[in-house]
Amino acid sequence: MWVVTIVIAVVVMTTGLEPSNALVMAPRKLQGDELATVQLFQENTPSVVYITNLAVRRDVFTLDVMAVPQGSGSGFIWDKKGHIVTNYHVIRGASDLRVTLGDQSVYVADVVGYDEDKDVAVLHISAPEDKLRPLTVGSSSDLLVGQKVFAIGNPFGLDHTLTTGVISGLRREISSAATGRPIQDVIQTDAAINPGNSGGPLLDSGGNLIGINTAIYSPSGTSSGVGFSIPVDTVSGIVEQIVKFGKVTRPVLGISFAPDQSVEQLGVSGVLVLDAPASGPAGKAGLRSTKRDSYGRLVLGDIITSLNSQKVSNGSDLYKILDRCKVGDTVMVEVLRGDKKEKVPVVLESRD
Repeated sequence: MWVVTIVIAVVVMTTGLEPSNALVMAPRKLQGDELATVQLFQENTPSVVYITNLAVRRDVFTLDVMAVPQGSGSGFIWDKKGHIVTNYHVIRGASDLRVTLGDQSVYVADVVGYDEDKDVAVLHISAPEDKLRPLTVGSSSDLLVGQKVFAIGNPFGLDHTLTTGVISGLRREISSAATGRPIQDVIQTDAAINPGNSGGPLLDSGGNLIGINTAIYSPSGTSSGVGFSIPVDTVSGIVEQIVKFGKVTRPVLGISFAPDQSVEQLGVSGVLVLDAPASGPAGKAGLRSTKRDSYGRLVLGDIITSLNSQKVSNGSDLYKILDRCKVGDTVMVEVLRGDKKEKVPVVLESRD
């Protein structure tokens, strides 16, 4: 009791306030983990940008052409040369792009290139180097379920916002919003990812980039505790190719195939070739397309059942195997042709 009385008396003598008021005015100190989170946000916020997607529209009354905002999202500074990384779906269909930096300066952005299959895009802005603070690129190969993660973005067009959570799952698979092609090894997190967070960074507790926030699982379109991020190990290779060549070189068979449900109805497992143009790698190798005979009856094309001795049950399996191949590789395609199985070597080519 004596100690408490002395402390209060000192506060009153030095501040001139009533004891109760003096105690309320005392600053609240942050805990160690709170301080670390605050520092992480302050240090990395200058690296996160706001992207506005503008589309050209003609006024129906005046016929004037105007640039109208059709979407927005987040992105982050990749290097001192002005490269900005974001999701492809954030910039899709844009005729004009604006990038707002942390100091609210706005720059016109050019599209360097993009990878629709992995939902990654690279932009470029002409900004002074002293305004460009790239994120520290980490690794996604050694992530663990349960470790803390932090998402920074601009949800709903607000200023920089931080959400925190943990990694709740690894090696998930989602589909690209643009092409439907599967994206493997995706990070699942319970850190809130709302509209406008797309394209923003997912950071570990050290402030290192480990992924790009790309999607949420929600019927209502708002965060439901299940968010997905493209792992940085996947992103790094894509960005390097885009910066160097302006595009991503990915091998293709050169076919279009039927929906998985259609093949299931036939009672077989595999990928049914609908079309294999003669100019493409599969067509050159002799894979057969689905067509109609002279009587109008449907004649099924080849059904791909394996690739390089790896079983192919559906389109997702086919894409997974192709993602591990390179342009110029010769792959052995096993097909069901009528009631016989045949093996056809195909030399993979790049997509135009």
